[in-house]
Amino acid sequence: MAREKLSYAQKQCISSAGKLMQSTQMIYPGARIGVAMSGGMDSWVLMQTLLHRRRIVPFTFEIMALHLNPGFDPESHAPLVPWLQERGISYHVEVTDHGARGHSPENRNNSPCFYCAMLRRTRLFELCRDYNLTHLAFGHNADDLVGTFFMNLYEGGSVRGMSIKEAFFGGRLMVIRPLMLVEKSVINRCVRQWELPLWSNPCPSASDSRRKEVMDDFWEMAARNKGLRQNVFNALTRWQLGLTLDGKAK
Repeated sequence: MAREKLSYAQKQCISSAGKLMQSTQMIYPGARIGVAMSGGMDSWVLMQTLLHRRRIVPFTFEIMALHLNPGFDPESHAPLVPWLQERGISYHVEVTDHGARGHSPENRNNSPCFYCAMLRRTRLFELCRDYNLTHLAFGHNADDLVGTFFMNLYEGGSVRGMSIKEAFFGGRLMVIRPLMLVEKSVINRCVRQWELPLWSNPCPSASDSRRKEVMDDFWEMAARNKGLRQNVFNALTRWQLGLTLDGKAK
């Protein structure tokens, strides 16, 4: 079988994830990784990247796709299953009511995104337990780290980022984010070059969230100040990586 010819962006993504996974000892031989696949570009690129890393590392680890349809369109994930089956990837696909509950009176904090994400995270943890998975991988990237930092600063009055590797349930489950040092622009290019079958997000709050407002403000400020974008990215990724490696700041 001929080896796939990779573009610069694809190599950059795979290499960056590999360096981060190695430097943080993110996974180990025999790891069973559940990949949270929302259907967006980040989770698709994460899956593709892990498949490439699995061919490179000198040990074996398992991959399982976990998709929780929020319920707005029960058929939206139709492209996912054939893609996984073609590559022999095990999966769990489930249609939930998380989206409707996030937009209902049941949600008292007035943030449908936060509530839906909480429900989704809880269910993903349950699936990791049920399938005896050791890791849960999310496709969060460098832009997400920036957004989370400013959200915590603006909305919560705290200086916190987003962990690259974090243990839960007494160490029985490790949440990992292999793409944390990869910028969104690189992921955008990888999606097109790998021709990954994205589907549209039917959530009514998809384009109207507080996080989007925060990031729009940041991009507007970065456009007026040369070097600001890269300085913020560099500072936050170095800081977060330092926190992850030994559990405390350098």
